[in-house]
Amino acid sequence: MIFDFRLQVFKAVAENRSFSKAAKILFITQPAVSKHISELENQTGAALFNRHGNAISLTPAGELLLRYATQIFELYRNLEEELHAMQQGQSGQLRIGSSTTIAQYILPKILAAFKKSYPSIDLTLVNHNTEKIEQLLLEGKVDVGLIEGSGTLPQLQYSPFVHDEIVLVTSTSNKKTYPVELPVAQLKHIPLVIREAGSGTLAVIEQALKQHHLSRKDLQIEMQLGSTESIKQYLQYARACAFLSIHTIIEELAANKLQVIEVTGCEINRTFQFINLHGRQSKLLHLFRQFCIRQYNLRQ
Repeated sequence: MIFDFRLQVFKAVAENRSFSKAAKILFITQPAVSKHISELENQTGAALFNRHGNAISLTPAGELLLRYATQIFELYRNLEEELHAMQQGQSGQLRIGSSTTIAQYILPKILAAFKKSYPSIDLTLVNHNTEKIEQLLLEGKVDVGLIEGSGTLPQLQYSPFVHDEIVLVTSTSNKKTYPVELPVAQLKHIPLVIREAGSGTLAVIEQALKQHHLSRKDLQIEMQLGSTESIKQYLQYARACAFLSIHTIIEELAANKLQVIEVTGCEINRTFQFINLHGRQSKLLHLFRQFCIRQYNLRQ
């Protein structure tokens, strides 16, 4: 592993709160541990530990360094895994199921980068709404899923991928029709376009509005459409509004085709999730999941 040994010494001392325990773990002497910590403190220009007789605790600078050291060593582990996979000529087949927003707006660049890094791995991607992806996974027709909803099926394992915010938007041609801010209670009085039943986005919106004592029957549903793209196109020619993922409207906001209306007192946040069957965590699945997380973070 490529690393600064002093950082490894520091992490061992910080996690065990003991110079002597760190020395035993690293198979070096206690004076050597003290020397490495002293040199690291000289490098950082800050004391990393408070000494209380035989006990020690982290200073604020030590807490900060430990947080970053943990992330650094996690990156090292990821680097080793990817290098090993490349050297071993990682191969296989991975069937991916993704709900619509993720498949259209997040995955394409990630899959292209993954294929470039692992050309011997065959990838297939199917795109359905959240309910259907869960069903395909249970039927063994896909190996891993990425969904927008907050599923709770006991047969499936859910783990976080990307944070998302759902915002209310309308065409910029409707500037005179709608204010920049809108009280949540006023949602009952504006025409809305929503996704189809089974959509993860729709489920999250309904759950959020329920907290404000609003149900679908309280809303003026002008149209129900089967994809985000169709909703965006519809908005260009209508006076309606729609709740859409911020990830899906970046180009339209930049081109001044859509505008966001802030709904005061109502924030709709969610987390896109990986899902897989319990007990079905292969090395290939782990590799893919870690790659997706790193590639997404590189884009930010």
